[in-house]
Amino acid sequence: MSRKSARRSYSASSVVTGAGSGIGAAFALELAARGGRVVCSDINPDAAARTVEAITARGGQAIAVRCDVSRIEDVEQLAEQAQAWFGGPPTLVINNAGVVVGGRQIGEAPLDDWSWALSINLWGPIHGCHVFAPILRAAGYGGIINVASAAAFGASPNLAVYSVTKAAALSLSETLAAELNGTGVNVTALCPTFVKTNIVESGRLTAESAQRGGRAMRLTGITPERVVRKCLDTHDRGGVYCFPQLDAKVGWRVTRLAPATYTRALGLVHRFSAPQSTAGRRGLSRSRMSG
Repeated sequence: MSRKSARRSYSASSVVTGAGSGIGAAFALELAARGGRVVCSDINPDAAARTVEAITARGGQAIAVRCDVSRIEDVEQLAEQAQAWFGGPPTLVINNAGVVVGGRQIGEAPLDDWSWALSINLWGPIHGCHVFAPILRAAGYGGIINVASAAAFGASPNLAVYSVTKAAALSLSETLAAELNGTGVNVTALCPTFVKTNIVESGRLTAESAQRGGRAMRLTGITPERVVRKCLDTHDRGGVYCFPQLDAKVGWRVTRLAPATYTRALGLVHRFSAPQSTAGRRGLSRSRMSG
């Protein structure tokens, strides 16, 4: 393996969605620190601009582009602007923009929440892969990282909306990795557990779910910077899966080796710890987030 292919996250021409905060901003800053140029895209142009300012203040190169990943037209324009700035194809694309929905059982979660989460968490990576995979394949070199979640394989009650979207993003990544095998393009799915970002505060969660998630994040979450470094190093090694925390690795193995036992145990815990219905819960926060 050549040095170039082994260290593809260094001196990369990168496109990062949801780069305005959290994991996306951490990806952008780390890639710039590794000597690359970064297109920082976000639905909030001011947030993307702040990430660019942080990069340029450290001597890096970056530009901000507004992009709503749920719109294919926006992603196509993102690709055009990125290639114009790079003067050629990108070498690394990170489909990171995402949102969280939780706190209600299937049948109680509003269909509008399903549509919202699917449009960003699933259609965002689909649009990103649909637009950028052919560009990287034609170039014969590059990488794609899709930010999924440990919820993709360790689904929890009252988190169906989020888990379904992330499970689909993981399947998308696995399929794309197989399709691009031998083309010079690597694909990695990032599957973390709790990461210290603003995802809880800016998602659509019941008050109780937001409180529990925030507490778990404070107690067990790791920084997005640690997650990003581990993911990029995994990607450089050609890994399809990145589990940046021990609990994510253990969860992956347990659900693969004993899926029925895992599901029954989770259901038992849920029955004895959760109210019978979540339909009456109030206190939803409805706003879009990135990364």
